[in-house]
Amino acid sequence: MREPFEYPYTTTAGTWDGERISSKVIAALRNRPGPVLDLGCGNGAPVRRLLSEGIDAYGVDASESGIRLASQGHPGRFWVCDLESGRLPDAVLAIPFRTVLSIEVIEHMYAPRALVSLAAKVLRSSGGGTFMVSTPYHGYLKNLLIALAGRYDRHHTVLWDGGHIKFFSRATLEAMLREAGFDRLAFQGDGRVPFLWKSMLVSGELR
Repeated sequence: MREPFEYPYTTTAGTWDGERISSKVIAALRNRPGPVLDLGCGNGAPVRRLLSEGIDAYGVDASESGIRLASQGHPGRFWVCDLESGRLPDAVLAIPFRTVLSIEVIEHMYAPRALVSLAAKVLRSSGGGTFMVSTPYHGYLKNLLIALAGRYDRHHTVLWDGGHIKFFSRATLEAMLREAGFDRLAFQGDGRVPFLWKSMLVSGELR
């Protein structure tokens, strides 16, 4: 079995994309019951945002450097975990999560279905709940404009180690969620203007 890629973190600062999308997640979670699990929490920035808003949140990530930084201010809330393995640490399994989220992670995964299946597994063990996942948006108009602007190589670069290896449209992301048993799907475009969105946030319910 291959070793999970170690995405290196050197700071606890959040990314611009992560901070922007975290605001949408916080707005959606204010009145939801139960703790939240962030799959692919990186250096813990989204979880810290949730905690600052009074939302009970935890995170897992394959990056040991990310988890070390995340744990500095909030010990006992972060664990190293290969998301494609389908296995979570025992301490995580003991918590009844009603919401699972994953912010700008699925596009970095060789086997993205593993992430969606893991979210479904966590929620089934708690009697159901909500999965919220964000990823860069790709649609016909945006892809056409990228090509016409001569920016295809830059946008789909292969020169970024640990970069994007999957590119989702709304249809393909929603199909993957339905395949795993999620329904009542909701879509939000995020950043820029309609149909040229930078990212999308899709949520689904597991009952």
